[in-house]
Amino acid sequence: MAGSGLVQVAPRLPGAGAAWLLAGACLLALAALLRLRHGGAKACSALALGLCAGLLNAGARAQWRLDDGLGDVHHDAVSRLVLRIAELPDGDERGQRFVAELHEPAAPGVPSRIQVAWQAAPGAQAGLPTLMPGQVWRMALVLRRPHGLLNPDGPDAEGRLFARGLRAVGTVRGQPRLLADRPWATPGVAIERARHRVREGLRAALGEHRYAPVLIALAIGDQAGVAREDWRLFNRSGITHLVSISGMHVTSIAGIAGLLVAAIWRRARWRGVGLAEYAPARAAGGAAAAIAALLYCLLAGWGVPARRTFFMLSVVLAASVSRLPVSADRVLASAAAAVAALDPWAPLAPGFWLSFGAVAVLLRIADAPFDAEAGWQARWAARLAQAARLQLMVTLGLTPLLAYLVHQVSLGSPLANAVAIPAVTFIVTPLALLCAALSAVPGAEGMAALAGRAGLHAFELTMAPVAWVGNAEWASFPVAAAPWPWLALAVAGMAWALQVRGWPGRRLGWACMLPLLFWRPDRPEPGYWRMSALDVGQGSAILVETASQALLFDAGPRHHGGSDAGERVVAPFLQARGIRRLDVLVLSHADIDHVGGAQAVLAAVPVLRGYASFDLAAFLRRDARLWPDAGKLPAAPPREAQRCRRGQQWEADGVTFTFLHPARDGDGAPEDRNAESCVLRVEGAAHSLLLTGDVGVAQERELAASGLPATDVVLAPHHGSSSSSGRELVAATAAGHAIAQAGHLNRFRHPARAVELRWTRAGAAFWRSDRDGAVTARSGPDGLEVWAERERGRRYWHGH
Repeated sequence: MAGSGLVQVAPRLPGAGAAWLLAGACLLALAALLRLRHGGAKACSALALGLCAGLLNAGARAQWRLDDGLGDVHHDAVSRLVLRIAELPDGDERGQRFVAELHEPAAPGVPSRIQVAWQAAPGAQAGLPTLMPGQVWRMALVLRRPHGLLNPDGPDAEGRLFARGLRAVGTVRGQPRLLADRPWATPGVAIERARHRVREGLRAALGEHRYAPVLIALAIGDQAGVAREDWRLFNRSGITHLVSISGMHVTSIAGIAGLLVAAIWRRARWRGVGLAEYAPARAAGGAAAAIAALLYCLLAGWGVPARRTFFMLSVVLAASVSRLPVSADRVLASAAAAVAALDPWAPLAPGFWLSFGAVAVLLRIADAPFDAEAGWQARWAARLAQAARLQLMVTLGLTPLLAYLVHQVSLGSPLANAVAIPAVTFIVTPLALLCAALSAVPGAEGMAALAGRAGLHAFELTMAPVAWVGNAEWASFPVAAAPWPWLALAVAGMAWALQVRGWPGRRLGWACMLPLLFWRPDRPEPGYWRMSALDVGQGSAILVETASQALLFDAGPRHHGGSDAGERVVAPFLQARGIRRLDVLVLSHADIDHVGGAQAVLAAVPVLRGYASFDLAAFLRRDARLWPDAGKLPAAPPREAQRCRRGQQWEADGVTFTFLHPARDGDGAPEDRNAESCVLRVEGAAHSLLLTGDVGVAQERELAASGLPATDVVLAPHHGSSSSSGRELVAATAAGHAIAQAGHLNRFRHPARAVELRWTRAGAAFWRSDRDGAVTARSGPDGLEVWAERERGRRYWHGH
């Protein structure tokens, strides 16, 4: 597991020479393991063998996957391919997304697996055809290399696609043609086709109920339909693990199957001889449990928690049948090794660490004895007390991982799980599985609908107290992104605190979590500033921090599907930086690529003062009507809002903020919103910054004519378009760094090549978010430092 994880954090893969050295190290460690007799030396040899084998396996498979990348000749070009749908499609009649694999050999440079997006033509009356795994289509696709937003402490979409083996994304052009339907083409396709059939039956049985997607997720692991508001409640209340295929679900199904088969096996006879005389009932029940667990895990999508549970069950059953003693920690270690060996990218998923971490805590504390001779009231009280202790200890045990991986800790988790675990595990999930089984049986649709309605009603009742917990202000608290050494200290402290009673200073171990939970990132010294130009796609969002205050200039774009960068990028980044309040929010102008995320930002953090080139209050009211789902909580407007205009100035921690544009108050809607953009100059003790919005060349000339001073860092106006960054602005600022925030392969072709050359020829380093990710500039007594996230947080799959 450690070897696989080390490869996934490497900026580049080792060469062939390193691979041969690792292979030799594996052979030496294996030889030492076979020859040594001393326990300590043998354990060291085993660890060295595992580490080298993990490095070699993960590195070799990563190189094979890199070699399967999209060639330059096919990038952003149309390719005509014959593809087979390989996984469960996701979407509706207006748009579908699915994973496809090549059905026929294609030209060199086309990957074997592609993520395809198929949108219905605008204005088309008929929707898309029904897509199913196993169908073979001839399609014209615009292929592109996977690319995702890259921000500090944010998700890596490229890494997720790489882990799934998706080396290209394609957009359908024209009208594809169905060539064949081969549901049994491969075992994987057959499993996905079965999942599709079950999902369609579940949808018919459950209808349009709000929680219908939750029951589908419980049955087959398809979480695509769960609403964003429900995910927010699950996360804040700490029951997200129950909405996925958890190990508890798999274990329950496997246990029921094993007990039934073992009971039947003891009583069944063949030709007058009991079956138990041919094979023990324990072995038969164990085999049935393993088969049931495997089938359920495959039907559920073979996720990390399901894999972990299956391999743990397999080790336990094998030890039980063979009557070999095996400790719980070795069972868990064996399962982790198997998961990492089969999928070296599993350690990239937070679910990997949360799943194994939860089980490790449970195995450590779930051995409290009961008094068998006590009365039933005392026994039940003891069991309830242990269950409450287990839930509390699991919550505390997972706190370091949750704080580090998701920057949030749920305080209401023990209360919510006390209700949700028994209800979801023993009532809702069995009813969901019964509904799934009946929906696949011809003629049993009525019984499936009855089971489905019962499951929906049970989950609805369960969500009443869970929603109360999730909506409470105290339900969770955000945690800033801390360096990994604090995580190591917190995990070590947790392990110390979970030792047996009598362990010296056992309870002091919990104190080791405090540095991680209360970490605050370094802020600039008085007189200096830090600027983060976030990677939000085709839009703008810039955070400026001083010693004690924070200013956000623009809030990112909103997309037609309803998602916005304020929710996906800006608010999580503020949380990771430990910012609980914005002192100033500036919305340069009312274009959707600059203000689309404003609702989500205002819902996430309070804002003291707001500036805009338009009526901010009226805009927020209109925006709330047009996009009622934007942001998950009601957006509170800034406590004080006013128009930005030339000459406005304030100081914070020795840093001066001055609006240089627009010159007029601008009552009413301007004819050109770009021309009315707020332009803000930030001047510290040693360095300055210019935030320009979308002003054009005409406004730039006005700024230059008014005596614009030299500036160290300039945000290139209008995302670096050809109608901005004129010679006057470039000459007046004499900037050392120019930054263009633009979307990857955007239709406007921002930034223009001529603009980039103009800045670089003037001596400026030109940064662009579509290529470099988020760009950070830090002004300090030692000078000005500028860096890009794609370089500082580089992984071997970036740019391939």
